Amino acid sequence: MNKEIQKKLVKNWFKILQEMICKEIESLEKGKRKFISTKWSKNKNKNEGGGEYRIIKNGKIFEKVGVNFSEVYGKFSKKFRHKIPGAKTNPNFWASGISIVMHMQNPHIPAMHFNTRYIYTSHGWFGGGIDITPCFKDKKLSKWFHSEIKKSCDRHNKKYYSRYKKWCNKYFYLPHRKEPRGIGGIFFDYKKDNWEKDFNFVRDVGITFKKIFRDIIIKKKKIKWTKKDKETQYKKRGRYIEFNLLYDRGTKFGLQTGGNVEAILMSLPPIAKWN
Repeated sequence: MNKEIQKKLVKNWFKILQEMICKEIESLEKGKRKFISTKWSKNKNKNEGGGEYRIIKNGKIFEKVGVNFSEVYGKFSKKFRHKIPGAKTNPNFWASGISIVMHMQNPHIPAMHFNTRYIYTSHGWFGGGIDITPCFKDKKLSKWFHSEIKKSCDRHNKKYYSRYKKWCNKYFYLPHRKEPRGIGGIFFDYKKDNWEKDFNFVRDVGITFKKIFRDIIIKKKKIKWTKKDKETQYKKRGRYIEFNLLYDRGTKFGLQTGGNVEAILMSLPPIAKWN
């Protein structure tokens, strides 16, 4: 298949998924909170793409949720080329993706993160994943969450879940704290086995995330919480911020390729605390 057709199909899917996720979130807020949408351009002086990020703040369920779509292109700087596969051969790049971060009002509902992306230099590859960060231990939730992800992975390859779960545990880890960010999930990158099969898998991961966050919210939203619970959540968010600013590849990629700062940092919670 022509690479330009592949790019168009991927971009269109990410845009459709953004719309689907936003509709689901607004329905969970029962229409009382609507997304505020902001469109942005990577470089106003050149045609280098851009995107749209949508945010809800102070909802009944979501304290802050951001859903960002992007399609950007240009040329990697000499300092950045050696970090990206294929960029030494061809410094020009095209990238599209969707990124979602949810911070909840109720501390018993975990923070949730999802993203999928497709990047093209001298060749193309997919990346992405799903992970959640509860404030409190919940073995039942953890078991259910991982079983849902495993079912999604197994539909495509029986080896995916084990491989991408290990990758997720290694990636979402704070070395300076010697602790994981949350309870894991799946993480994958540089995926270029078979374009059609990879694209099918990426779409399934998106649909699975939509089901997962809805089911978790419905199960947890009526649990009563205290001020002490909220303080625990604020401190857990501090760890979340540390990871995103110190280690997250998506944050670094966005900032080093001239992405929109507000869209990149939408993952940060509205309130957090440190000891």
